[in-house]
Amino acid sequence: MELRQLQYFVAVAEEGGFSRAAERLGIVQSAVSQQVRRLERELGVPLFHRSTRSVGLSAAGERLLPEAHAVLAAARRTRRVAADLASGEGGLLRLGTVQGPGDRVERLLADLAAVAPSLQVRLRRLGLADRLAAVRSGELDAALVRAAVRAPGLELLPVWSDPLYVAFPADHPLATAALAPRLEHLADLPLRLAPRAANPPFHDLVTETLRAAGAEPLLGPPFTTLQETLAEIGGGAASWTVFYEVTGVPSFPRVAVRPLAAPALTTSLVVPPGPPGPALRRLLSVLP
Repeated sequence: MELRQLQYFVAVAEEGGFSRAAERLGIVQSAVSQQVRRLERELGVPLFHRSTRSVGLSAAGERLLPEAHAVLAAARRTRRVAADLASGEGGLLRLGTVQGPGDRVERLLADLAAVAPSLQVRLRRLGLADRLAAVRSGELDAALVRAAVRAPGLELLPVWSDPLYVAFPADHPLATAALAPRLEHLADLPLRLAPRAANPPFHDLVTETLRAAGAEPLLGPPFTTLQETLAEIGGGAASWTVFYEVTGVPSFPRVAVRPLAAPALTTSLVVPPGPPGPALRRLLSVLP
C-alpha cells in the first residue's frame, strides 16, 4: 500500500468521481483509476460502486475512508516533524549543564527558545568526567564545562567568562588594598583547594597561574564545601581559598572576599568534532 493510493482514494471519495479527482490532483484520470484498482486488489475489497453515470463509496469504502484520512494526516505530521528536525526548529537537544553562576544557563535557554520554540531541551547534570564521556559517546549533544582548556577528541567553544573570588582572613593587608588581588599575593598562606581529581581543570587553572607568576602553591587543608571552608578560614589558622560564584557571593565573619584581577573563569561548550546536527546548530547560533 502506498500513500499515493490512499491519496487518490480520498480524492475520488471527496470529489464524487474519477475525472474530478484527477483534475484536483493535476494528473490524468487513467492514473487515478489504475492506482485505486491496485489498492482495491491489495485490500481485497471494492472501495467504490461504479456505473456509467456515477461513482459512490461501497460499504467497505465508507468504513476505510476515516482510516485513510488518519494515515494521510499522520504522514503530513511526520513530514512537518522531519522538516523541523532538519531545520533545528524541532527535535531534541541533550545538554550537559552546570549550576550557575547567576542566571547564565537560564538566559542561554531562553535565547534558544526564542529562535527554536519547538526544540525540546533535556538537561543533565553530571560530573565533569561523565559529561565529557557522554559527549564522546553521543549520549549528549553538547555540554557546558568550566575552566577546561583541553578535551581530547572534542572541541571547546568558549561561551562566557566570570570572575574568580579569593577568601582570606579579614585582617590580611589585602582586605583593604585599593587594587584587586592576584593569586600570587596570597601565595605565602596555605591554599585550601579541592584535590585535583575532584575538578582537574579548576585545580590546574589555580596552580598553573600561581606557577606562571613564580609562586609554588602551598597546599593546606583541602577545600570541602564553601561554607565549611570559609568557617575554617575565619576561625582557624590563616589560610585562603579560590572559588567561583554559583548562588551568590557569601559573607562570613572574619573573612574577606574579593574578586580576583586575574584569571577569569571561562565556561565553554564542548561539542563533538565535525559538522553539528540541526539542534546543535540552533544552540550555537545563540551563543553569546
